[in-house]
Amino acid sequence: MTIDDDLVAELRDTAHRRRLPMRQVIDQALRAGLRSLGTRKARRVACPSFSMGTPAVDLTKAGALAAMLEDEEILRKLELRK
Repeated sequence: MTIDDDLVAELRDTAHRRRLPMRQVIDQALRAGLRSLGTRKARRVACPSFSMGTPAVDLTKAGALAAMLEDEEILRKLELRK
């Protein structure tokens, strides 16, 4: 693996300032970079929820309700043609 000279210099400076081995500084930098890319752990996003009250229509039989509404609309359109 090759690393650009400017990055090697930055890593060396960081290792010197923190008094850590170069290997440890590289590991930390890679871990931080991967975390910022979101490849290690997904960020939690808070999604608020709100009560919308009791439904006005029983949706357990939504298909039947849709069919009934469609039938009523067809009948309405037929009535307009007369």
